[in-house]
Amino acid sequence: MVTSRRAATNGATPAFLAGVRAALVTLSFALGGVLTLIGALSVRTARQIVTPAGRVPDTTILKLDTAAQTITLSRTPDTVLPGRYGLFTTGTSSYIKLGSVLAEDDHSVKRKLLTHIGPSSQLSSEAAFSGWYYDRPEELHLPFTPELIGSVVGPCPAWLFPAAEPTDVWVIQVHGRGTNRAECLRAVPLFHSLGITSLVVSYRNDGEAPRSRTGTYTLGATEWRDVDAALGFARRRGARRVILMGWSMGGAISLQVDLNSAHRDLVAALILESPVIDWRVVLDYQAKLYHLPTAVKGLAIGALQSEWATPVTRTGAAIPFDRLDVVARAAELRHPVLILHSDDDGFVPSDASHELVVRRPDLVEMQVFEVARHTKLWNYDQERWSDSIRTWLERHDLIPAREGADS
Repeated sequence: MVTSRRAATNGATPAFLAGVRAALVTLSFALGGVLTLIGALSVRTARQIVTPAGRVPDTTILKLDTAAQTITLSRTPDTVLPGRYGLFTTGTSSYIKLGSVLAEDDHSVKRKLLTHIGPSSQLSSEAAFSGWYYDRPEELHLPFTPELIGSVVGPCPAWLFPAAEPTDVWVIQVHGRGTNRAECLRAVPLFHSLGITSLVVSYRNDGEAPRSRTGTYTLGATEWRDVDAALGFARRRGARRVILMGWSMGGAISLQVDLNSAHRDLVAALILESPVIDWRVVLDYQAKLYHLPTAVKGLAIGALQSEWATPVTRTGAAIPFDRLDVVARAAELRHPVLILHSDDDGFVPSDASHELVVRRPDLVEMQVFEVARHTKLWNYDQERWSDSIRTWLERHDLIPAREGADS
């Protein structure tokens, strides 16, 4: 015989029913708390993705030997890299150059100082390891002029390094997220040696160019317009073939310029160093790296690409992740692309770069590095990095002919 629901209920004691109700209320509050926490984490994550932030210390100065001119840092995947690098710190010096690794153990790395540090110098223990190497344009000992490029957000500062001889071949360099145009200085001597004029640009919200209304990144969706203005500047100064070179997020910006610019006929080629090709791949990688719950990552991306969430994310407009996915838009590419990427990048995975080569083998070539990490390929192996760019430019007839050169 089946007992009716009414009979079953009637058989329950008031104390039992009160306990069930209390349990349900507790579960409801707990579930609401979890959902609230997930929502708060998602909003925080979304804002972190698009909010420009200062340089974050990532290593510790353990010892400074001014007599031997050496510095000992805490060991990280970056501080142990061979090659030449920079170190941001505070105190007597704000930026110092580092040379080769002299000794290392499981916890520390001793490197040669390439910037002289006097015996009375005092440096903060917190520091940030960098691939910049050159911090100011004067350090290149090449003629340059400061320029202002008119953009819709206002005048964007730039450095113009003219070639030794008049040329119509220019390179416009675009720095990455959370940095400024000094990041690009490493490449200027190579292009100058090849007879190519370099224009090193800034863009909205990078700390040098004007701030947009919201003050947030759009991951290339609007920043490309400032670089497009630089293309117009180059055209007015006599450029007829322009190479776009983008570092990290600057790669994403350069690709958007190539796909959307009214000056697209001026673009001759693209060189992408550790580039962002598809933001979803990058954000998925970083979510796993920082053990971010899948739900939080998904809600953060969903909020960033939704108009209704812009008051919360503070982006001012939805971020068009589909439009920023150049793997999906590979068929629209029209110019040769050279990608330089390390398979152990550690910040922007090389997966999308490899996939773009698969999608467009007719246009896209990739030089795969190992060990070099993110945007530190020049520092790790300057000779290979330079030779890769030089031979690729030669193959695409983008090195200007020199006066008096053999015909």
